[in-house]
Amino acid sequence: MKPLILVMLGGGLGAGLRHLVGKLALGALGPALPWGTFAVNILGGLAMGLLVGALTRFGETGVPSQANDLRLLLGVGLLGGFTTFSAFSLEAALMIERGQLLLASGYAIGSVVASIAALFLGLALMRGIA
Repeated sequence: MKPLILVMLGGGLGAGLRHLVGKLALGALGPALPWGTFAVNILGGLAMGLLVGALTRFGETGVPSQANDLRLLLGVGLLGGFTTFSAFSLEAALMIERGQLLLASGYAIGSVVASIAALFLGLALMRGIA
């Protein structure tokens, strides 16, 4: 139960932060481009890199269960609520580090293209119902 609570707490905070960044970006830069989404994707990638690096160091010298709690609260919860792009970026980076460049490229391109296609499918299905 504790892991679920950690993820939910972090996720709520992350979603709130995402909303605030979106509002700030819209107010400052206008609606021409989705700057809020762009910003949270970049910030989320940076934050995930910092978190994974810190947890790796902490996990080696600290208490592994505390490192896992932080991973759940901050990585899965906070950053997951802020942007799933951070997890996507980490997964692609790990593939690249393992030398799986073709797999990483396919994953990145496939994720973006399939996600957009799925969105259009969902819209078409719902528009057909209405």
